[in-house]
Amino acid sequence: MNLPPPPHTSVRRTRAAALASVLCLLVSGCSVLGGAGDEPDAAAAAGGGMKVTLVTHGGKGDAFWDLVRRGAEAAAAKDGIDLTYASAADPAAQADLVRDAVRAEADGIAVTLAKPAAMRGPVAQAKAAGIPVVGLNSGIDAWRPTGLLEYFGQDESVAGRAVGDKLNGLKAEHALCVVHERGNVALEARCAGVRKTLRGDTDNLYVDGTDLDAVTATIASRLRQDSSIDEVVTNGAQIALSAVKAVRQSGSRAEVATFDLNKDLVKAVKDGEVQFAVDQQPYLQGYLAVDALWLYRTNGNVSGGGTAPVLTGPAFVTRSNVAAVARFAAAGTR
Repeated sequence: MNLPPPPHTSVRRTRAAALASVLCLLVSGCSVLGGAGDEPDAAAAAGGGMKVTLVTHGGKGDAFWDLVRRGAEAAAAKDGIDLTYASAADPAAQADLVRDAVRAEADGIAVTLAKPAAMRGPVAQAKAAGIPVVGLNSGIDAWRPTGLLEYFGQDESVAGRAVGDKLNGLKAEHALCVVHERGNVALEARCAGVRKTLRGDTDNLYVDGTDLDAVTATIASRLRQDSSIDEVVTNGAQIALSAVKAVRQSGSRAEVATFDLNKDLVKAVKDGEVQFAVDQQPYLQGYLAVDALWLYRTNGNVSGGGTAPVLTGPAFVTRSNVAAVARFAAAGTR
């Protein structure tokens, strides 16, 4: 396997010395565990001072990205990493945030590829500077062409087809797939997957996910216009809760299912207001992306061998198994 070029050479010599210490321990077979008064844990020392920037396309106030960030922060705390989190829903603004990380001489960058074309230039700049870049959450079909080192997320096409199959089992005949961010390749792939396997009809409805009141009103209006719609499939927990309100307001017979979940959505599944949720485990995505950069710098590891994504979903959360997820959701990690 051909590894990407090593990270940029501006890393402080203290980090190199720390890495050398770790290698010496590995070669000599010494244990890094000890009693009080010993040196700090070797792994933490190797990553100490390492700067990682996580740049997502998350919109302001979206609880989903809080989960991604918490996972990233947990990995950073474990590895002794100085983590910077930044986000912008606008692809040009997100690209600028990646360029900012390159100028700040980050030791590693993790990025989402909701709009892959916008990321190609900034990722190329990072690679030219010797900065490893990994992907997460969005862009499973684009991470390798974009030049990323690794990818952590859900295959959205597979997840969409799984939802279509599940809806067939629930006897759904006409699904409305709600896309709350136009042009997001992950959301489009999900709805396309549902359409591919659902034996009934599937229509897309585009809404502005930053205005939940407008989302509710738009879905309710569509449900009033078409009484044949018996399933609303959303692409986010907050959008699903808006869809529940829309069903009530419209007097529709439609059920609601969704991709993604948060603690409020977990309660909605428990109460039977939402049939099921597809969990792509955003906390895990953030954690693995940051930890992967640490592993690459300290030990040259590349998850998936640099050729295959590391899948974090899909996993179905239904009324029958939601109790097992609820306690983690209450803690803010699911």
